[in-house]
Amino acid sequence: MNKEYIIRNLKAILGRAYPRIIAANREYSWIIADIILPLLSVIAYGTLYKFLGASKDFLGFAVLGGAMSAFWLNVLWDMASQLYWEKMSGNLQLYILSPISLVSILLGMSIGGMFATSLRAAATLIVGTLIFKLDFSLINITQLLLVFFLTLAALYGLGMMLASLYLIWGREAWHLSEFFQEPVYLVSGMYFPVKFLGKVGFFSSLIPLTIGLDGLRQLLFKEGATFGFLSVNIEILILIILTVFYAILAIYYLKKMEYLARKEGKLTIRWE
Repeated sequence: MNKEYIIRNLKAILGRAYPRIIAANREYSWIIADIILPLLSVIAYGTLYKFLGASKDFLGFAVLGGAMSAFWLNVLWDMASQLYWEKMSGNLQLYILSPISLVSILLGMSIGGMFATSLRAAATLIVGTLIFKLDFSLINITQLLLVFFLTLAALYGLGMMLASLYLIWGREAWHLSEFFQEPVYLVSGMYFPVKFLGKVGFFSSLIPLTIGLDGLRQLLFKEGATFGFLSVNIEILILIILTVFYAILAIYYLKKMEYLARKEGKLTIRWE
């Protein structure tokens, strides 16, 4: 791996991150939709919990879940489905033939998506906090940052893996994204502590959002530890494992996809 190849890949990362950071924010209708739609769910759950007499911390669980849902939607629709849409628009062939790694292309998309979605998630969190007058109790800022960034790393690693699998399976990405969207809201405890799901929580821990959201709640609210699924240190360890695991799978399936495209002239597997 020479210096020129590294520079080309770094430029590719910047080139693919640019549309997500700059160009996406030029369409104001998208910004409004990305902020208002998650906020409607937050207000609905928050109003319900408030009517039932839940504490402010429990209201905060719903607000934080609504803010983090923006990342899950970004992974599904702007990451996992991305290569499928690139194929349909005719750009995928150019990516494969170009003298750069597909990992760089998806990594650039991930970085841009993280930044743009973070702004929208922050807006949801701020507005929800003002509406329900939440009280935060920051326990450990180092652990908080570690949990947050590890969650994003594992989550977008999962998105990179799914981006390749969508093509290798040869199925329509739209239907798969629709299938994974709503069930994850339930099993990850998006609007309630995953602890209430019991043993189901251990299986849903394969989704980084489940563990990450539980850890953030424990570190941001006084009652977070009471409703915590696992200890924060264990959740950090799980997130590190998930980050490495999904990164390895993403690279493997990207190599598989490149092999199918360059050696066999196809991007799907025919099951015998």
